[in-house]
Amino acid sequence: MKVPVSWLSEYVDINNMSLDDLAHRLTMGGNEVEDIERTGWIDNVVVGHVKAVAQHPDADRLRLVTVDHGNGEAEVVCGAPNVAAGQKIAYASIGAVLQDAYADEPGKTKKLKRSKIRGVVSEGMVCSVRELGIGDDHDGILVLDDDLVVGMPIGEVLGESVIDIELTPNRPDCLGVVGVARDVSAITGNPLNQPDVSFEATGPDVNTLASVEIADPDLCLRYTATVIQGVKIGPSPKWLQDRLIAIGERPINNLVDITNFVMFELGQPLHAFDYDKVVDHKIIVRRAKPGEKLTTLDNVERKLGSEMLVITDPDRSIGLAGVMGGANSEISESTNTVLLESATFHGVNNRKTARGLELGSQATLRFEKSLRTGLSEVGLRRATKLILEIAGGEAASGIIDVYPSKGQEQESVRLDKDHIARVLGVEFESGLIESTLGNLGFGLKSDADGWDVSIPYWRPDISIPEDIVEEVARIVGYDNIPTTTLAGRPPQWQPQPAMDLRNRVTDSLAQAGLREMISYAATTAEGEARVDLPSETASALKLRNPITADFAVMRRTLREAILETVARNSRTWRGPIALFEAGRVFLDYGEGLPEERQMVAGAFAGPRNELHWDASTDSSDFYDAKGAVEAVLADLGIDPEFEVGEDATFAPGRTAIIKVKAANHAVIGVVGEVSSEVFSRFDAEVDAVAMFELDLAAILKILETADGVGAGKFEDFPRVPASHRDLSLIVDTGVTAGQIVEIANRNRIVTSATVFDLFEGKGVPDGKKAVAVRLVYQSPNKTLTTDQIGKIENQILKQLSKELGAELRAQ
Repeated sequence: MKVPVSWLSEYVDINNMSLDDLAHRLTMGGNEVEDIERTGWIDNVVVGHVKAVAQHPDADRLRLVTVDHGNGEAEVVCGAPNVAAGQKIAYASIGAVLQDAYADEPGKTKKLKRSKIRGVVSEGMVCSVRELGIGDDHDGILVLDDDLVVGMPIGEVLGESVIDIELTPNRPDCLGVVGVARDVSAITGNPLNQPDVSFEATGPDVNTLASVEIADPDLCLRYTATVIQGVKIGPSPKWLQDRLIAIGERPINNLVDITNFVMFELGQPLHAFDYDKVVDHKIIVRRAKPGEKLTTLDNVERKLGSEMLVITDPDRSIGLAGVMGGANSEISESTNTVLLESATFHGVNNRKTARGLELGSQATLRFEKSLRTGLSEVGLRRATKLILEIAGGEAASGIIDVYPSKGQEQESVRLDKDHIARVLGVEFESGLIESTLGNLGFGLKSDADGWDVSIPYWRPDISIPEDIVEEVARIVGYDNIPTTTLAGRPPQWQPQPAMDLRNRVTDSLAQAGLREMISYAATTAEGEARVDLPSETASALKLRNPITADFAVMRRTLREAILETVARNSRTWRGPIALFEAGRVFLDYGEGLPEERQMVAGAFAGPRNELHWDASTDSSDFYDAKGAVEAVLADLGIDPEFEVGEDATFAPGRTAIIKVKAANHAVIGVVGEVSSEVFSRFDAEVDAVAMFELDLAAILKILETADGVGAGKFEDFPRVPASHRDLSLIVDTGVTAGQIVEIANRNRIVTSATVFDLFEGKGVPDGKKAVAVRLVYQSPNKTLTTDQIGKIENQILKQLSKELGAELRAQ
């Protein structure tokens, strides 16, 4: 919000404050000043007096102007048609830096130099509005008031300082200069001069001239209107044009300028219709009809949606409510009667309409913040007063006020005295609280325990006691709240097993080389269906009022987001992709609140390693995902078992269910290679992806209940050497590597059993496969002999033969 200092000073006295001090105090009061812009202050430009004007001897369109600049006279070559003797003008001497009036790019400047024009030396320039950077007009020079002193710096005449405030979304009242002035008044203690909204209405009863019908009261909370007859459309007075130019608005005509002025003054958007262009002089506020179109004031025909609110007469739409008026009812030079609108529209609907049509406006900026209904009448009366003063005419008696939401707004907030101390940690005197809130326009009704605080019509952000406490704190000043040491005992630490487990798992995965990602907790039913969730998965939880259609349901799995991210990265990255996410999924079982279950999922795709002469160029596969799972569970002290299983997301035969034998074979997750059919739905540029999913809730339950699982056990560092031997076994194709390893590990002397080769084909009988296993033998207290290792090995072979039908492969 741009606030000209000269405009601000009309409502509150700031003469005893420097601009820097004012900016600091506004910022500390919650309205951050982003910048202070100074316009019109140009070195070497002063008020000049035109002594004489003569024709240029060698150019019909040029004149020689003799200018008294207070320190002598200068002759200037000027092409402006409106220059005349006796005028007070803006004279720029050599060295002045002016806006380049002929440049294509805005903001380009040029330094004025002595020049010879058609044989005559020009000692400066008589400036136009555009050259001074205070407007766009370049048809003639700027003519100043006759009473100005010759030689006065132009900044003292035209200079303006504009405070640019970066407002928070909850302060639409400060989208009006009066709202900022009210804060300044409360901060400084200087009285606020409210704009006058009184006027004399001498015309006919307004209800005999026009009528208003609200067909959709859920989208139009209040509609006020009046009629002014006999107005004269023309240019606005200079003071009004200056006000609008200072904040970057282009003056149009007196009627339109007044509605814009009031919007920037009070924060209430208004719109003026040509009364004679409104059929039957009747306003109807309704939703747009299917296929309805409207040509807006920018002369663009727009197709309207069924939830867009329009202003219509009995025959056609004449405006887009709270966004932009229609070209078929706009004010023109021939307008002599005006139908003035000031309404309150539904904020969310207004925002959706503007976004849907890509048609943002200053009105939308205010309406989308859900203005209170009381502001509309004040805005209407203020604009009516200014129209009568500037454009003339006669105002109708009374106002039209259709108010379907009357009585529905919150009127007050209860504030207890001890609540302020609880929130801020400091006590303020009752007198300070009352004066602070009173200066901000709040009404107070006090009792022994506190106050009933009435909410002003310009403050839609006030609804709870904390809002009132914040008002006190920011005006008194956060820097005035004393700094004290915390009192009482610090809170006792409370264990949070679920959070601790999540942190341990994410740390383990990060150490394993995976990158953590975070996705939205909401998705779409269609997007989630791409991963083919198991049929027994709980129902999706639908959102009643989603932000967009892309976030219509709460997710039931992390798989969709993982695969979408893998696919997106594969389109721009050719290196290894290894990522994971830990987060909640939402499962609706139809009774009570949905279950929020903590899950973690990860994926590997692309090459296993970065390109390097000494590294494998193989692609990631099932074993990368399995290895990540094993690393995480090893850090947790859990020994997993992987059992061949089925899951609709994963490829058959490349899927394993993760179980914990020590916890009665409880299922804690799944790992596998995603099926090509599922992955083809994500538009990826890699051929395959391996993924895992772990149920942290199930893991936590195992850690808390199963004996010995997850408990760390100290073991002495072995002091004797280990020995290893390799076994090549022939087993049935249905035998898993895990079964072989499990039998070998039963022997307490075997410290490690690892499958390092697997072969089927030539030399191996049909229905059989060759499995190579490396066994590591180590006694805790002695070095094993060859005979001892041989005996242990024979015991293991016998057990493998008995349980799995394994045989030693012939050499």
